[in-house]
Amino acid sequence: MSHTAQTTDRPLRTLVLGGARSGKSAFAEQLVASEAVRYVATAIADPDDQDFAERIAAHRARRPAAWTTVEGDPIGALGAGDGATLIDDLGTWLTARIDARGAWELPRGSVGPDIEALVAAVTGYRHRLVIVSPEVGLGVIPGTASGRLFRDELGILNQRLAQVCDEVYLVVAGQALQIKPDRASVVTDAVTELSDVSAAALRDAANPAVAQAVPDVVSTAGTITAADAELFDVDVPLESVGDIAVEADADSPNLNKPRVRIAFGPVAGPDSGVRAAAEERQLQLTKPAGALGRLEQLGNWVAACQGVCPPRQFERARVVIFAGDHGVARHGVSAYPSEVTGQMVANFLHGGAAVNVLARLADATVRVEDIAVEGDTAPEISRHKVRRSSGSIDREDALTEAEVQAALAAGATIADEEIDSGADLLIAGEMGIGNTTPATVLIAAVTDTEPVVAVGRGTGVDDAGWIRKTAAIRDAMWRARPVVKDPVALLRTASGADLTAMAGFLARAAARRTPVILDGVVVTAAALVADQLAPGSRAWWIAGHRSSEPAHKIALDRLELEPLLEMSMRLGEGSGALTALPLVRAAVATLSDMATFADAGVSTADAAETAGA
Repeated sequence: MSHTAQTTDRPLRTLVLGGARSGKSAFAEQLVASEAVRYVATAIADPDDQDFAERIAAHRARRPAAWTTVEGDPIGALGAGDGATLIDDLGTWLTARIDARGAWELPRGSVGPDIEALVAAVTGYRHRLVIVSPEVGLGVIPGTASGRLFRDELGILNQRLAQVCDEVYLVVAGQALQIKPDRASVVTDAVTELSDVSAAALRDAANPAVAQAVPDVVSTAGTITAADAELFDVDVPLESVGDIAVEADADSPNLNKPRVRIAFGPVAGPDSGVRAAAEERQLQLTKPAGALGRLEQLGNWVAACQGVCPPRQFERARVVIFAGDHGVARHGVSAYPSEVTGQMVANFLHGGAAVNVLARLADATVRVEDIAVEGDTAPEISRHKVRRSSGSIDREDALTEAEVQAALAAGATIADEEIDSGADLLIAGEMGIGNTTPATVLIAAVTDTEPVVAVGRGTGVDDAGWIRKTAAIRDAMWRARPVVKDPVALLRTASGADLTAMAGFLARAAARRTPVILDGVVVTAAALVADQLAPGSRAWWIAGHRSSEPAHKIALDRLELEPLLEMSMRLGEGSGALTALPLVRAAVATLSDMATFADAGVSTADAAETAGA
């Protein structure tokens, strides 16, 4: 049976936080005291600072002789080594990065690329890792602007790392408090390569002897067949579902049958080394540095996603439209009746919708999937159908527990199907009357935004419709409040089968290292939850446009994504992302096909200065 890199008795990644002289370093060292450790020391001694030099010497003195010390940047250390690693600490690393960028007087976020590169390196490291970082979020306000800058940037860094680490400790006065438990009862790592799982292997997972030895979780990946149905309390359809988890669950109706659920986990980011190579190549192209503006950043991102510089032009851009109806539409929140969903699905299949026209123009293809349309649709697009319409979220859950798992599995499977068939760029589109209502609920709930600030006109409701829609969103948010920190429960309570499938699709695409252009408010709402399901996924997405729906800007701000276009579009279907696709192609073409100064025999500014000298 195939397992994730994490063992069942030891967390893979641990973050240890604490203030000055709290004992955080000593505690971190105890966590790996019995192992051969590579100690990454971020502090470099200053000969003129005797006190700091003495602190470094005290740390060195208590390290076991068998440990290996590496001084310098932890990003490079994680990329160049393996085995158990302890990084101590990130405060001095962050200070060095702010110094290197001359960012003490710059706006917040200037060291964002360094933070993302470190998070990506941590996420991608597949060995035991303990990280020590100062905790500065206890309310003391620094007396200087640079102190406040350091506090804010370190707070962001700690939050990002806490998302991707399996456990987090806070050390106060030498006492360690575990504030994020080892996620032994859930699967935290998506398996990047699928393999078939035989009935025998699944029986091993369900075997009482195995369950006794590993009481919390056994994880694997692949296919469950109907022949194995009697072995499990199955929450997902018995066919290929991408990654699955076999869990011992006290809530299972039959304790002798472990549950089967879709599994997501932290996602490593695009290749930071290739991104650096792309940035360097941009400087060699026949143009002034930075003259192509965001096209340069976009091209660098594509190169990092593909892991090659110069990047390749996209050969199979694919739009997947997730269609579904919503029970809340029956209560006057939309300007159109629910039957329009099925009618538009037929229009997509006949190539007559805006998404079809734009896809042809942008050299992309379109796939339609009925996830929860109220009526019947063609068999070839309803293989992953979860139910007919989702529940009216202002008064009932959108989905059952089994349905939310089925929808996540459907989205992950669709992503796998597309990527395995050659898709190198994905776009999620949507069609569903009433779907901006659950989308707004998800965004407002996750970002803690008042309903009246987030609610838009959707398909064009009048004032009375807007009032009804706002009331429905308010009531749904009240129902979602107890589960807002649990992404799966939030999807079950306040989304819909189509949005849930989109979340699974986006999370799985990121795990498969496939770039995605996000569309409007509905898709971005699903993305907001997908990034909670699989932390780090957002690094694989770009925002095609910013729609006129107010909740869309709120979600993009939370995801820290700057849209490529702003054209007051609110159609959905994937139309905004497709409109932006030619820009993405332009970014790839300029980085890949432009001549360098050397190739074209064009003098550079440096050459001109040398000649003048």
